[in-house]
Amino acid sequence: MSLMLFSCDGGHLVLPDRASLLVSRENGGNLVVNPPRPVWERSELTAGELTTFGFLVAATGRAMIDVLPQLQDGCVNYWEAGNWALNDAAPPVGRKRARAHRAMHLHLLGRSPASTAPAWAWGESPIFPRFADKASWAAAFERLTAAECDEIVTRADRLLRTTYGLTTRQIAASSTCGSCGYPTPRGPGASPTVCAECAAPT
Repeated sequence: MSLMLFSCDGGHLVLPDRASLLVSRENGGNLVVNPPRPVWERSELTAGELTTFGFLVAATGRAMIDVLPQLQDGCVNYWEAGNWALNDAAPPVGRKRARAHRAMHLHLLGRSPASTAPAWAWGESPIFPRFADKASWAAAFERLTAAECDEIVTRADRLLRTTYGLTTRQIAASSTCGSCGYPTPRGPGASPTVCAECAAPT
């Protein structure tokens, strides 16, 4: 299960499901930003939505660079995705139209100068798995830790307020999951709770 870490008018910051990671934490880390509402293509967003979406993407990428030791002297690649949902083997099986099945989202992929993964070698283009290989590709990868995600969320929240001008009304309140320690957004007036992943039946 993917885990929502932060939410604002610009969209939602998500930690990918363990089986969907494109790069392991020690080689740079992988986060996803979803737009404020589901769209198949970014041009479907209004001007205001696209602007605040861009703010969230930029603040998150900068936060990763600022707080992750593995990104010292590194950078972040931004990759718009949604292609796997269109694969003939993805449900529903068969050929699919992008407008009906694609859900645009943006992967933020940390690029570490110290990466030991051949697919994520410093100074090279990244290599992405084919749809059929995605589970085996990610099998040994680790997600960013709760502490790392908390630092990223704290820094991104600060940047959204100070650099991009978002107000408290535009940013969802957040708390820490009492079970796993990952940051999680919560509704107005809601008490701290567990994240959706920890609350899910096992």
